[in-house]
Amino acid sequence: MEKIKTVKGGQFLVKETMPQDIFIPEEISEEQKMIMDTCRDFQEKEIFPMQDRIDEQEEGLMTDLLDKAGELGLLGIAIPEEYGGFGQDMNTSMLSTEVMGTYSSFAVAYAAHVGIGTLPILYYGTQEQKEKYLPMLASGEYKGAYCLTEPGSGSDANSGKSKVKLSDDGSKYILNGQKMWITNGGFADIYTVFAKIDDDKNLSAFIIEKSFPGISLGQEEKKMGIKGSSTCMMFFEDCEIPVENLLGERGEGFKIALNILNNGRIKLAAAVLGAGKKVISNSINYANERIQFGTEIANFGAIQYKIAEQATRTYAIESAIYRCSNDIQNTKHHLIEEGMSKEQASVQAQKEFAAEAAILKVAASEVLDYVVDEGVQIYGGMGYSAEAPMERAYRDARINRIFEGTNEINRMLVVDYLLRKAFKNELPLLAASQAVAKELMSIPDFGEEDTSLLAAESKLVEGFKKCALLIAGAAAQKFMQKLSKEQEILMNISDIITDCYQAESLLLRVKKLVETKGEEACKEQIAICKVFFYDAADRIHKNAKDATNSISSGDELRMMLLGLKRFTKHSGLNSKEERRMIAKKLIEENKYCF
Repeated sequence: MEKIKTVKGGQFLVKETMPQDIFIPEEISEEQKMIMDTCRDFQEKEIFPMQDRIDEQEEGLMTDLLDKAGELGLLGIAIPEEYGGFGQDMNTSMLSTEVMGTYSSFAVAYAAHVGIGTLPILYYGTQEQKEKYLPMLASGEYKGAYCLTEPGSGSDANSGKSKVKLSDDGSKYILNGQKMWITNGGFADIYTVFAKIDDDKNLSAFIIEKSFPGISLGQEEKKMGIKGSSTCMMFFEDCEIPVENLLGERGEGFKIALNILNNGRIKLAAAVLGAGKKVISNSINYANERIQFGTEIANFGAIQYKIAEQATRTYAIESAIYRCSNDIQNTKHHLIEEGMSKEQASVQAQKEFAAEAAILKVAASEVLDYVVDEGVQIYGGMGYSAEAPMERAYRDARINRIFEGTNEINRMLVVDYLLRKAFKNELPLLAASQAVAKELMSIPDFGEEDTSLLAAESKLVEGFKKCALLIAGAAAQKFMQKLSKEQEILMNISDIITDCYQAESLLLRVKKLVETKGEEACKEQIAICKVFFYDAADRIHKNAKDATNSISSGDELRMMLLGLKRFTKHSGLNSKEERRMIAKKLIEENKYCF
């Protein structure tokens, strides 16, 4: 049996990856296609015709739809077979999440149930807890929710005020407190609730059933978007919890919350990818139908630019999402082979790629915001009308930059996760950074020009990484322990790293496609790659320059700026013609087709 090849989280910055070592969506299996088709059929038949009724929060409708999803097995895709699920791997779970993400209100309810509503029990539950709750969650008989946020603790989750004490007879815990922004809160049967026992420093986690005494719900929140999802406050007044419903160990709740968020972030990226593809297809459909000045607006260069850019950003983030998903999957299998339990291996594998998950959450949510904004613009006046699909898509998209940790928090986490690995000698970032700084002092080796396909992009990937390493190393050296206070610089570094990861993932995907299908069959994908790199070079240079001007001065500043210019130098591209080629294919297919 061939040994599973694994990589370390963050390793992409310091080690070359080969095309054959990544998974691309074009390689999905027949079984994965069948599962995606089942999800797609369910959406077409059960969800899309109900969007207005869902948004009006028609009584019992969302729970009925989740029941139907449960009957098809769609709530148990990632749950092991012994607990009533399908036991599918990470890639399959991500592919199904992508398809189920196409309409946001249902996607939010679905994702909360199968993700944060179920996984804490799967990963941290005792055997008895798993046997009691997981089959019911897999079937949909129980609906799940996750209660972490409080009025005074959002991003600073561990500062929650909810308190638990043990009863005098030691048979139950007594919970007092409140939670807010609870997705599925209005109809869930099972809640994972976080609170501190006595004066503990860290949270503990508890499985709470709706039938337990002392629980009351607030009114449904009136929201900008995702109007069909249930969101409400929860109040616990002397709520009695059997002692056997402590989830994990005492004081382990904050760790549980963080580890579950790693999964939530990459799953959110997959869901918004599905939503973005749907919006692009709608944009193309409308552009092909709308007549102005005697022709379809799809014939206008300004519209073609928008369609091509929607697709370019979406294809790039998709490449990164499934690269990371496969890395997590391979790492999990490797850990299981070494003797770790499936649950521990899942948690550890997702933790290993916490930085990548944060990258994907930020990038994907911002790509979707671009896609829906341009979708409204392509529709023109109809884009602003509630009768057309763009108005809902535009409102629904906005929450994704707040969900699963705000994008600002996640940007800073990217750098924090990677630097922690460096300081623990788990990732040679500091040595790599020093090597780049030393390179600035040397004469560039221009060598012979490589004229092979995408050679310029391959060289740029190396330069992009050098920018990230140079700036991160210089910032860490100057600010040391105070770097966390330099949030603007951290966000510059994070955006550079994000562009690095997307650019390399995209390049690897296109190279792998060309190897299997040939250059002519992949000409639009090659154009996507060239356009993305052309723009990424400018973005990375700007972020690196901004950070450098905040870090250095004098001769050091001048030398670093020259290096950054060298690392991001692009020979030029007729991006207009490349985008027109991309748009032409999309317009001919009348849908997102990559």
